[in-house]
Amino acid sequence: MFDLRESGFGIDDAPLAETIYKTKTQAESAPKIVFDVTLGVLLLVPFCCVAVALFLLNPVFNPGPVFFCQRRMGRACQPFVAYKFRTMRAAAPGARGAFDGLETDRIGPLGRFLRRTRLDELPQILTILRGEMSMIGPRPDSFEHACVYLREIPGYAARHQVTPGISGYAQTEVGYVDGLDGIYRKVAADHHYIKHASFALDLWITWRTIAVVLTRQGS
Repeated sequence: MFDLRESGFGIDDAPLAETIYKTKTQAESAPKIVFDVTLGVLLLVPFCCVAVALFLLNPVFNPGPVFFCQRRMGRACQPFVAYKFRTMRAAAPGARGAFDGLETDRIGPLGRFLRRTRLDELPQILTILRGEMSMIGPRPDSFEHACVYLREIPGYAARHQVTPGISGYAQTEVGYVDGLDGIYRKVAADHHYIKHASFALDLWITWRTIAVVLTRQGS
């Protein structure tokens, strides 16, 4: 995976500055809001179908709750609750640190399928319809981990100037990251997105997201 800090990719020679971007950001533009709500409503049908299927399959293949609920950091660093279809076995509270890698040993066969197809993300349309997330934007981190990143990662706070998204520039162009270096690259990509925000860029990221899903890239 390339390094945004060395490749010249990112945010114009100030890669991790705490910048207040004076952009015509599309975070609250009418086209973006209409796009989010329309797609969110359309996805309610597959969301309900997958939820019913998991209520039937989980007792056999992945015992436990169907939904995974997590407090995450949203716009202006405020907490909100995000929902996903659960793909991992439960872990002890606080078992995974802010800079630890993904515990893949906790993902079962059904969970791997949900992750590969990105079906586990469908419940997040509920947060979109509540106005707490967008289809496209910086990916929100768990609130506890984000509080650590605010202290440790220069420029991390600036990515919360816009509404977080299910997918974003960092997800399509950088991919899954962990560890300190990976978070630096993610933050640089998020700065690039905020600085160059437009509805056209959102549509391009949407297309890139579809391509990633169809080719089963990422985690």
